[in-house]
Amino acid sequence: MPPVSPDSPDPRRPGVGRRALLGAAASVAPVLAGLSAPASAAVSSRGRPSALPGGGDLGPNVLVFDPSTPGIQAKLDEVFHRQESAQFGTGRYALLFKPGTYNGLNAQIGFYTSIAGLGLSPDDTTINGDVTVDAGWFNGNATQNFWRSAENLALVPANGTNRWAVAQAAPFRRMHVRGGLNLSPTGYGWASGGYIADSRIDGQVGPYSQQQWYTRDSAIGSWLNGVWNMVFSGVEGAPGQSFPNPPYTTLATTPVSREKPFLHVSGNELRVFLPEKRTNARGVTWGNGTPRGTSLSLSQFYVARPGVSAATLNQALIQGLHLLLTPGIYHLDQPIRVDRAGTVVLGLGYATLVPDGGVTALKVADVDGVRLAGFLIDAGPVNSATLLEVGPPGASKDHSADPTTVQDVFVRIGGAGAGRATTSMVINSRHTIVDHTWVWRADHGTGVGWDTNRADYGIVVNGDDVLATGLFVEHFNKYDVQWYGQRGRTIFFQNEKAYDAPNQAAIQNGAVRGYAAYKVGDNVTTHEGWGLGSYCYYNVDPTIVQHNGFAAPNRPGVRFHDLLVVSLGGKGQYEHVVNETGAPTSGTSTTPSTVVSYP
Repeated sequence: MPPVSPDSPDPRRPGVGRRALLGAAASVAPVLAGLSAPASAAVSSRGRPSALPGGGDLGPNVLVFDPSTPGIQAKLDEVFHRQESAQFGTGRYALLFKPGTYNGLNAQIGFYTSIAGLGLSPDDTTINGDVTVDAGWFNGNATQNFWRSAENLALVPANGTNRWAVAQAAPFRRMHVRGGLNLSPTGYGWASGGYIADSRIDGQVGPYSQQQWYTRDSAIGSWLNGVWNMVFSGVEGAPGQSFPNPPYTTLATTPVSREKPFLHVSGNELRVFLPEKRTNARGVTWGNGTPRGTSLSLSQFYVARPGVSAATLNQALIQGLHLLLTPGIYHLDQPIRVDRAGTVVLGLGYATLVPDGGVTALKVADVDGVRLAGFLIDAGPVNSATLLEVGPPGASKDHSADPTTVQDVFVRIGGAGAGRATTSMVINSRHTIVDHTWVWRADHGTGVGWDTNRADYGIVVNGDDVLATGLFVEHFNKYDVQWYGQRGRTIFFQNEKAYDAPNQAAIQNGAVRGYAAYKVGDNVTTHEGWGLGSYCYYNVDPTIVQHNGFAAPNRPGVRFHDLLVVSLGGKGQYEHVVNETGAPTSGTSTTPSTVVSYP
């Protein structure tokens, strides 16, 4: 995200104010006291598994603490020191806390670091202290605080308010803050996030400078303010509907939701809990005793370590195991193929899949109940036609009773190195729930340029009855989102058009000036969206004109609520918000043009 100020340079473009990035992080020894994990898989001399038992070693970058562990703060500080500014580094960490009470901690969370409790409820694991994200590494600017997460903990903040100043791909899930939550950096500098789900914040949530935020199925004491686009669904205590002033979009419930799988302990055993689906959801899932769902033993998972081959991962899936991807980077010479209903692929510590040779990283068959969660897909240097495919082309089975969920699965093209992909994510299966994703063609880092990290399309939805809750898609060369399935719904969308278009001709779309950020197919008869925003910042050629942010067939069944477009500092302009409706953006004012209801 660029800054709010129209007169300041973009802090995320290459060469502006970033520190040198750290290289590969050294290992920190894991603390696995008192937890049982079956032996790792035996591997034959030919590199293929002779047997693939579940369970296994979680690896050196998973740190498991209990209240008696000595030196917890020093270990947290060591990981943070390595990860604080390692935006495109190779270090990946998961910090796991067994149930109990931990006093006086300040867990500062850097890049590619996840912190989580191991109870069935957040209240099983209490930190009298803070889980902090700030922006000291970037001169108080939080717009690049990506790729980190906090889950399943209760916090009693030291000064009454916890700070979580993040941008995209930084979920705050299943948390209980016994106090307030501040979503901006020290000094209230720039911030651009973010996402909260299944959480309770007893006090006030203060977004301050946060440009946009989505909160789902939670409970809050109060909400302080809004800048451009604050969206709530199923949130007890949410402010009332008032878009555009204040810019609150509020739905009483979330139509369908199913929370992300999570690790927990039962006795001395690690297990994975699978929350059940809810319809018309409101509030947290964990407030009244044991959450509803099922629990799987870790023995039912193949616990993968970086360096394992795609063939081995697929053999584990064929043998009926789920996948737990421990922190690290996984190079794939063929797709991971999920063909069995109910399969779980769960990543820890931003486990990262890199498809080599132009393959697709992961493909899901047209089956019920697959759960993909908690990993990053990083495009390789050879162009991939797609990076993630949920359901094969033409998928048509009804999955309404047990949908596939895609949660905290993030996609990146460029930034860590030259990457290319024609389309990042394709959703073909009906009833799929995409719950929080950031699909990003990089605008800074290495391997970045209009044709260097070429990526024409972000997300393409072909399946019917797909629901997106928390959709962040940015900077694609053509359409960011294309939606061809019937009865699709999106609650919250955040977008920036590609900064680096060299001129008007480069984005000419037939007779239309530019490609809409969110395009609903001409044959779609029913579609609905709430709280959708698109921003432009054409810093290479500020004279570029973008016809609209949203394009859709003009018919009664295709409806939008609370739309906005913004020209950031006058770097490019929008002529309309949706189709031919909505006033053009004006000059350098960085003031949104809004449409409350369409048609």
